[in-house]
Amino acid sequence: MASIKDVAAVAGVSVATVSRVLNDHPSVSADARKRVLTAVEALGYRPNAVARSLRTDQTRTLGLVISDVLNPYFTELARSVEEEARALGYSVIIGNADERPDLQDHHVRTLLDRRIDGLLVSPTDGGSPLMLDAARAGTPMVFVDRWIKGVDVPVVRADGQEAVRDLVAHLYGLGHRRLAIIAGPAATTTGSERVQAFRRAMAEYDLPLPDAYTGQGDFQAESGRRVTEGFLDLPEPPEVVFAADNLMALGALDAIRARGLRVPEDIALAAFDDIPWFVHTDPPVTAIAQPTGELGRAAVRALVDRIEGRPPESVALPARLVVRRSCGEPPAAGRPPAPDRPPAPDQSPATNEPLATNRSKP
Repeated sequence: MASIKDVAAVAGVSVATVSRVLNDHPSVSADARKRVLTAVEALGYRPNAVARSLRTDQTRTLGLVISDVLNPYFTELARSVEEEARALGYSVIIGNADERPDLQDHHVRTLLDRRIDGLLVSPTDGGSPLMLDAARAGTPMVFVDRWIKGVDVPVVRADGQEAVRDLVAHLYGLGHRRLAIIAGPAATTTGSERVQAFRRAMAEYDLPLPDAYTGQGDFQAESGRRVTEGFLDLPEPPEVVFAADNLMALGALDAIRARGLRVPEDIALAAFDDIPWFVHTDPPVTAIAQPTGELGRAAVRALVDRIEGRPPESVALPARLVVRRSCGEPPAAGRPPAPDRPPAPDQSPATNEPLATNRSKP
């Protein structure tokens, strides 16, 4: 294997000059730079990353700990993180927490031991002492999608509150009144925020949300199946099941079909987290889409800013409602549509503007 001394000999320059070229130092002449790069290519020289990290105290490596690699949302997020990091000259090591706090902390500890330059985490719960200690120690860190309250690091996330409100408006406009939710874990910020946004939207439309219509899931398909089976066993089942993530929606769909029921004729279905296979189900699933790719890219940029001494910023990007057929068809032509908001006591529904079924936020 060629060494840096071999490159210097072939290029006819000093080892220091080769080092400056490899580190893109501006003091090297164009002729010397060309000779060094030609020698590097001819010899197939690859710098020793470990030795370089010992000299510079940088590894040009980022750590990413995601909650569940089997969840298509996190798969897409990881891909966008890796692409943006590569474009900025960093590599990424990924750890899958599998929604387990102990496994999450194992990956965080391992990544810190490997002297990564910075850490991206989508926390599985809200109480990791390890994450708090790492932040207090000055480890460059950014939370993405989820965050831990009280830990002072930048957060890059989607804001889904308006999209949830749009979903409830859409369902109200289609005539649905009995709406149920499969909530995510209350210990996660996304789990608690989504159910709170749903409650607020339901209250705005003066729709009740009884305890029987609120099921506790864990962002896994099996919990979506179990909660939906409970909904279907009620004396008065809901007209709509809203799953707070895509895997729980898949479990809900399995439970509905296992009963021989049809979507949306017998019960409607909607989900938070739009994913590609939702358009291939029959019927396609109405979902709230997060700007997943941009979240990953923004998280990397915030982390690199922190690593390179620039002030990082938290980012909240809007989610949007994507209407498909799993909640029902809009009113037929010639029939007055249902209102997008509950009418005031002295106002006729016909005076309200209809909700456009393809409405979305920019």
